[in-house]
Amino acid sequence: MRKNDRMASTPFSARGAVDLGALATSRQNQQKAAAALANAPAGVVIDVTTESFQADVIDRSMTVPVVLDLWATWCGPCKQLSPTLEKLAAEYGGRWVLAKVDVDAEQQIAAAFQVQSIPSVFAVIKGQPIPLFQGAYPEAQIRQVLDELLKVAAEQGVSGTLGADGPSEAPAEPEEAPADPRFEAAYAAIEAGDWPAARSAYQSVLSAEPSDPDAAAGLAMVGLYERTDGVTPPAGDEPPLVAADFAVLQGDFARAFDLGIAVVRSSAGDEREAARQRVLEYFQLAGDDPAVPKARTALASALF
Repeated sequence: MRKNDRMASTPFSARGAVDLGALATSRQNQQKAAAALANAPAGVVIDVTTESFQADVIDRSMTVPVVLDLWATWCGPCKQLSPTLEKLAAEYGGRWVLAKVDVDAEQQIAAAFQVQSIPSVFAVIKGQPIPLFQGAYPEAQIRQVLDELLKVAAEQGVSGTLGADGPSEAPAEPEEAPADPRFEAAYAAIEAGDWPAARSAYQSVLSAEPSDPDAAAGLAMVGLYERTDGVTPPAGDEPPLVAADFAVLQGDFARAFDLGIAVVRSSAGDEREAARQRVLEYFQLAGDDPAVPKARTALASALF
């Protein structure tokens, strides 16, 4: 097996493809990423355009691995993943560079990498692209991917460090907003895999603030994690809502909506109501995904 093939085929569990903590506290995660970057070598996170791609990605990949984060402003899972990648880029201290690509603004780059869904993450080593993963993976699994990436890079003689010629002056660390203990309790429960406790923590927020979007999305995601915990990924003969859950985990909201709405159309009574509620949860998780408007119209049609 070629080294690049080994990276592309690294196995990962489908469950947990979305970082729930990042979903529920995107603002806090962005602050944490900013704080980490304040003490990191300059240039560990860069925005890349078609014009700068040669210098920022291809040329740089000759001495240090470059990780490409292909994202868009409307993509909900991208908002979960990007702060985690930025935080990790800072923590690894220049052993790899995070290059962010807005696929809407840089469609030529997206086409070159044949991007089918976002977020999509690639690496480039010595000018050669390596697919890493799609979807918003949790931090622990991303670390596994990055550690494997660094091993592959070292085997190919790419083991430099950004900023090795000397430290750069870091900007002042931004003041971090105090964490909400109710959300902290939810995150601790999630880390422990204690879904009832996590659900209770998010529900306590909603009891006090029924319109809190982060708590609502967190509660929906806990339900998704609980339903898919220990479940074998779809093989083609599973119930539609099981397949829909896994589609959400992979960021494929269009497929999830299609599967869920089909159950609404074909069922009645409690089964129909359960499917409707499931689709509504997917709307909470999808955020501004472009599949949402069409799916809302389709759900309304299926109901009335």
